[in-house]
Amino acid sequence: MGYPPIGIGPKRVAVGAHYGLAGFLGQRITSVVLTLWVLLVGVSVLFGPLSYDTWAALFAPLWMKVSTLIALFSLLYHAWIGMRNIWMDYVTPVWARLSVQTITVLWLIACAVWSVQILWRV
Repeated sequence: MGYPPIGIGPKRVAVGAHYGLAGFLGQRITSVVLTLWVLLVGVSVLFGPLSYDTWAALFAPLWMKVSTLIALFSLLYHAWIGMRNIWMDYVTPVWARLSVQTITVLWLIACAVWSVQILWRV
């Protein structure tokens, strides 16, 4: 008989980052949150005139700011999962992948800070 080929059985080489299930669930959960928020805002916009005052009144209550923050962080996490998967799949040199992932994280943090500033100004 002999030994099984390398890569089969308990001595197989495990590679990869193993983000599959967590990324899959993260994408689906954030998609549901974003869909609910878009429906909430869409219904609110359908029943009123589109003006700055309407938008300011829509985002003035604390519950709307909190729901918008949840949607914002869901969007940023959704974007991070997608971009991380793209970088891991298509950028093979480790230094380049780390560089573009770092740039992506910094960009997403900057977008989060900017968005929170805009939201809390209303």
